[in-house]
Order: sequence, then C-alpha cells, then structure tokens
Amino acid sequence: MTQLSVNINKFATLRNARGGNMPDLLKVARDLESFGAQGITIHPRPDQRHIMYQDARDLKSVVKTELNIEGNPIPKFIELVLEVNPQQVTLVPDAEDAITSNAGWDTLKNKGNLREVISTFKKAGIRTSLFVDPVVKMVAGAAETGADRIELYTEEYAKLFKADKLSGIEPYAEAARIAEELGLGINAGHDLNLDNIRYLKENIPQIKEVSIGHALVCEAIYLGLENVVNMYLHRLQ
Repeated sequence: MTQLSVNINKFATLRNARGGNMPDLLKVARDLESFGAQGITIHPRPDQRHIMYQDARDLKSVVKTELNIEGNPIPKFIELVLEVNPQQVTLVPDAEDAITSNAGWDTLKNKGNLREVISTFKKAGIRTSLFVDPVVKMVAGAAETGADRIELYTEEYAKLFKADKLSGIEPYAEAARIAEELGLGINAGHDLNLDNIRYLKENIPQIKEVSIGHALVCEAIYLGLENVVNMYLHRLQ
C-alpha cells in the first residue's frame, strides 16, 4: 500500500495568522496519526511563514510514524535536519520567496552539490529523496547523486487529469519505471487530491508514499479531517 504522509504547513499558516497556538500543530500531528496517516510532512521555509524551525524540533518527539522534512538545502536547513534527525528529508529547489514548490531539480547541473548534501544526510542515517519532474534524464541524474528516492512533482499530472488523464500520467509512469530500474524508491506530491489520487496509484503502483497537504486541508473543511484521511487511505489501497 502507498503510504499517506500529511503535509501540515497549512495548519501552521492558520495558526500564524492570529498568533498564539490555535491550531496546536502537535495535537494536529497526533490526531492525523490516530486517524490513520502514516507520516507527517513539514516544509520549513527561511521566512518561517508557516512551519517554524522550532516546530520541527517539537514534532520530532511527537510523530510516531514518519517525519519527513522538505526544503532547499541551504546551510541552516541542513543544520536543522541534522539536529532533528527525521526519518526522511526531501530536497526541493524552491526559492526563498516561492509561494509553493514549482519545479523539480536539475539533477545534472546540481549533481555535485546534491551528492555532497545527500552524503551528509545518509551518514546521519536519514533517508533522502529528491523532488524531480517526470523527465527521464533527471531521474537518471538523481540516481547518480546517491539519493534513496525521488518525489515526482505531480502538478502537470493534476493539470491534465480532467482533460486528458492518459497523456497526463504517461510521463510519470515512464519516469517511475526508470527510477525503479535504477534502484530508486518513488514518492509523489503536489496538487494531488481525492479526485486524482486513485488513478495515479492505479497506474504507478510502485509509489511508496504520497505527500498531501493543501488539498487535504481544503477537503477537510467540508468533509471533516478524520473522514478525509480515511478517504485517501481507501483510494491508496
């Protein structure tokens, strides 16, 4: 079964909008796990506009499943990850002012730097994943960095899903096939929702983990958080 890791950035955005501690991220993480989530994802950005660096430290002792920390491997991010020592780190090439992640790594151009950073994390026993577009040469480049997994950037799939889902899924299925041949585990994330997640899973059954935040929170406003988590788990079976 593909694992569901819930990105809790949006809960932190809501908390920060008013100050204080509502909603309480630690309680959110505990509740999500009790509802069936198999991981918690956070993406602390340099401006800490949603997840703060202290949140990562606090969550380490609370999360009982898998803690996945995403981010651009700038020095202070590397220091945080090594301090917290999560089960997984996902490296994302986003700019400091990016609203959300909007591109995968050029694993060929950045191979040397990525190889060095990944080696540092792997020595600490942290599984590493690289955010990549469904481009065969970028997947091959990811394998050469020493990464354990890739996370397929699924925005384009989500855009095409309603109009032409077959064309939308094809490059991802091919990228996943190549990744598997190269010994890379496969994660996926970005703009996945209750409508498009089942088709992705059916066509790329080797996906180990999906990370979903924004859509899940939006759906939970109408359907309830526990209900939505279980709806995702059902579609991922």
